[in-house]
Amino acid sequence: MDLGPQWAEWGLWGLFLACFVAATVLPLGSELVLAACLAGPWRPETLWLVASLGNWLGGMSSYGLGRLADGSRLARFFRADPSKAKAWQERAVRHGPLLALLCWAPVIGDPIALALGVVRARPVPTACWMLVGKAVRYAVVILALRGLV
Repeated sequence: MDLGPQWAEWGLWGLFLACFVAATVLPLGSELVLAACLAGPWRPETLWLVASLGNWLGGMSSYGLGRLADGSRLARFFRADPSKAKAWQERAVRHGPLLALLCWAPVIGDPIALALGVVRARPVPTACWMLVGKAVRYAVVILALRGLV
């Protein structure tokens, strides 16, 4: 579901919403919206800030849902192999909030955010590392879209 130009018609709010939704388990890519917005009247720095904050808050919502979830029930819902679920939990406990740097990554980012919530990783460091990862990602995307990378 890529609706780049349509979401971009909503301006910065459309970009924020697209980036927020893209950081949840819903299938949406925010890059087309960002590209459409780059063609508009906004400064790249403003788009970077809006995209980073929207995506970060979306990722933190997944983290929050994970904190509310029962880990064993969630593993059964996703039909996760119990040994793999246990290995993920041990990895998340061992590496803690630093794993949040990877929440920007396609496919694995959302489950990482959810897993960090399930294992009750410390919220402030998790939020900080997640913001760093997502902000760097959008900086690279903007530079690439502008042909500077």
